[in-house]
Amino acid sequence: MLGRLNHVALAVPDLAAAIAAYRDTLGAKVTAPQALPEHGVTVVFVDVGNTKIELLEPLGEGSPIAAFLAKNPAGGMHHVCYEVDDILAARDHLKASGARVLGDGNPKTGAHGKPVLFLHPKDFFGTLVELEQA
Repeated sequence: MLGRLNHVALAVPDLAAAIAAYRDTLGAKVTAPQALPEHGVTVVFVDVGNTKIELLEPLGEGSPIAAFLAKNPAGGMHHVCYEVDDILAARDHLKASGARVLGDGNPKTGAHGKPVLFLHPKDFFGTLVELEQA
């Protein structure tokens, strides 16, 4: 069911500083910031060749990233994202296996314009998992 690792997401308290660190210090190619109001975040992607790093900054006080940063003020790893061929089939399989899909269980459009779902971190050893349709 799982495809390739699409990205590792890092919550950051200062997106401009994070962009500068990856671009200027590490020499990475970084995309322009993209606001995703439906997810409550502003994101950029760092191209590392075989996958991406997603840098997340809260977009508004109700953002889940704001809550994460309240507990982790310096930032940190927020989630991992894996590709799946059929997100609805993956969701149905996971639910039948006892995994909890967050939200209403229906995919939302992610930063790449593709359907995404999030899985409860307690079901995956403390790691929030995002699935993105390939």
